[in-house]
Amino acid sequence: MDLKDQLKDLFPDHKIPEEITKPDTKEDIWLQDDPILCKYEKRKGKPITILDGYTGAQSDFKKLAKELKTELGVGGSFKNEKIIIQGDYRDRIMEILKEKGFSVKRVGG
Repeated sequence: MDLKDQLKDLFPDHKIPEEITKPDTKEDIWLQDDPILCKYEKRKGKPITILDGYTGAQSDFKKLAKELKTELGVGGSFKNEKIIIQGDYRDRIMEILKEKGFSVKRVGG
């Protein structure tokens, strides 16, 4: 007996709304024509990856930063219209962004 069956036993009259059962897979992040710049730096001896050059809305860029951090399983931040990811993940970030439809340019190294 799984969780859904147990909940049906406890709440037999409850109906699950359609909106909750179907997750929204459409992404509303604005895609730009100019490439996003993917840089590598070391700050205080630790490697970081910086994404710069996004010309869309700041909220979309923040959403993109959150998606990247959760997919990579690393920390990072959004400062001065740049995404800062802890570690050297240039190749993986570029693959993820290309899958989403962005054009990405590797800067340096």
